[in-house]
Amino acid sequence: MPVRSTIHKVVVIGGGYAGTLAANRLRKRDDVGITLVNPRPRFIERMRLHQFVAGTGGATADYGSLLGEGIDLVVDSATRIDTAARTVRLASGRDLDYDYVIYAVGSTAAIPPSVPGVAEFAVSIAEWESAQRVRARLDELPPDAPVTVVGAGLTGIETAAELAEQRRRITLVCGGILAPSLSASTRRSVFRWLSRHGVAVLESAAVTDVRQHDVVLADADVRPSALTIWAAGFGVPELAATSGLRTDELGRLRTDETLASIDNARIVATGDAAAPSGQPMRMSSQAAAPLGAQAADTVLSRIAGTEPAVIDFAFTGSCVSLGRHNGVRQFARKDDSALNMYLGGRAVAAYKELTCKLGLFKIRLEARRPGSMPWPKGGTRPEQPVSPARAVASS
Repeated sequence: MPVRSTIHKVVVIGGGYAGTLAANRLRKRDDVGITLVNPRPRFIERMRLHQFVAGTGGATADYGSLLGEGIDLVVDSATRIDTAARTVRLASGRDLDYDYVIYAVGSTAAIPPSVPGVAEFAVSIAEWESAQRVRARLDELPPDAPVTVVGAGLTGIETAAELAEQRRRITLVCGGILAPSLSASTRRSVFRWLSRHGVAVLESAAVTDVRQHDVVLADADVRPSALTIWAAGFGVPELAATSGLRTDELGRLRTDETLASIDNARIVATGDAAAPSGQPMRMSSQAAAPLGAQAADTVLSRIAGTEPAVIDFAFTGSCVSLGRHNGVRQFARKDDSALNMYLGGRAVAAYKELTCKLGLFKIRLEARRPGSMPWPKGGTRPEQPVSPARAVASS
């Protein structure tokens, strides 16, 4: 095939599950110059960070084994997208020209300013650097030192379970219902496993103050805590907002159903940092790969001069590991609402390990055969009117 003379420059900001897969999928055309910007030189398997902090597994992979030929990896951080000049400013001072940007910055820990002491004394496991701090702190503590995990979503549960299986003394402060995204029967199963493994599950309790050696609960109860791990929700980087692009209340880039920014169709969001139609999908690795593929396809459609397809993705449920030898598989409707049906036990632990491996397999599949990754479809999404973003596609 003859090489085309015009190279369409695409900058992918963020090298997580969505961004890395999107970069590989862009190779469906040979006239696309792809630059992947990521602050770290290695890929972080966020699905395994709870294993990393407990010392039961690693959580990094080599980009050399994930990226297809011709993709330029730039280890740096994006600080601003200049939509007028069509450049991405990097922390190093370098500017990258672009024709399109895929905004795949992912998510970060949410540190609430309303709770004193969180920033000073709690540590999250939402990112690699903070997970390393948790791991180092745990290595310094005796096995019977009290450890508090704040947040009863899936991340908090998996972290508490992983540490409990290592015979750590764990308190899980839920701030409400344990695992609210799961069905009642699945929650009961998770609660029983945690209780059997010595985890003190405080469903109705909420943390109002974090101190160096303890936490204060809403009822004024003071609990000793040699290490407080914060797993109560996620935030997103502020790059979109600081670049003058409209975001939702959490900071996710507001897009239409093709994932194009409602302000500028040359900016296409994906993964945790996208808010299509103001109704973002659950932050998850399950949604990351399909959204990464969708973002790449939207850019490729723009280059080809064709109308991009709208999001077509269906959730199938969620899988929660409970240590290395157990887990629960929650089944769900295509709109991600939980069914009163689940599986548990060692087979589910093996299945969860398989899903973690599949996260990297999908990326490598796109590197070998761009455009080949399948995903479940048919989920419910809002009706999509003609987007204002399409009017600026040629700007």
